[in-house]
Amino acid sequence: MVFEPPQRLVRALGETAPHGDDWLERLPELARQAVARRELTVERVQVPGGRSSLVVLVRTADGTPAVLKLAPRRARPESERAALAHWGGRGAVRLLEPPPSSRLRSSGGTPVSGEAPPSTEGVLLLERLHPDVSVRSLPEARALLEAAETLRRLWVEPPEDHTFETVAERTGRQAEAMRASAVSDPEVAPLVEAALTAREELLAAPPEHRLLHGTFRQSKVLSGERLPWLAVGPDPVVGEHAFDLARLVRDRVEDLIAQPSGAATTRRRVKRLAESLEVDRERLRGWTLFRAVESGVRARRVGRAQDAELLLEFAGWL
Repeated sequence: MVFEPPQRLVRALGETAPHGDDWLERLPELARQAVARRELTVERVQVPGGRSSLVVLVRTADGTPAVLKLAPRRARPESERAALAHWGGRGAVRLLEPPPSSRLRSSGGTPVSGEAPPSTEGVLLLERLHPDVSVRSLPEARALLEAAETLRRLWVEPPEDHTFETVAERTGRQAEAMRASAVSDPEVAPLVEAALTAREELLAAPPEHRLLHGTFRQSKVLSGERLPWLAVGPDPVVGEHAFDLARLVRDRVEDLIAQPSGAATTRRRVKRLAESLEVDRERLRGWTLFRAVESGVRARRVGRAQDAELLLEFAGWL
């Protein structure tokens, strides 16, 4: 089978790929090695798929439906593997093979020693969910409720010897890029300043340190057999609940922007989600502001003008 990467993946990686990265060129051979090593039968490549990985629907040697996921190192697949192993299927998709024994660097999940061979590095074999059915297919109010309850299950204590990135570390890197963008693009400077101020205040006294999904939204919650809804595709980080919940606040942002009462609806959503998951409303508002501005500035920087406009207008409501 030809493992042709979907155009969505090609475009997304083209926005972030460092100079000289040849992962996409090597991807077909990496996929063939991964399939052969596990004696899998390939059904099809999932299209349009994700923005950071190739997802292939497969069956194991005994006929069990599964998903083979391949991701470049910069997408931190080994950190994802460690988080899924720690959750053990509680609220999230299950791993169908154990993680390697090598420890992970806190900067992004790259093995420090005992590096996995090319056929296993960046490769995850997962239980098969229903890839075309996410909670986003539900009416908005129900979708938010189901997504929030799924997220609650993931908020557990991290392993004692964890090396996951922290919220302070991740947002620190993002803050540097935001400052640089504000210098070269003065139009975004006021929002960037407000977002950076919010970040500094929030990091002064975080109320808890839990293992977080890191990139949670409605499309990351898929229908399953074992449980009605399970989370997929984490970019795990350790920090406070409000940081994780903040990305959910802006789900369906295009619909919010199109509403005459979008700003009021957003404020009600912040209040409702904060109350339902017992998160401080102001902390949720602050992290929602930071994450929306960061995403908007990044979209603007790589030329996704329409996404940037929506996100920055949304951030202005906060």
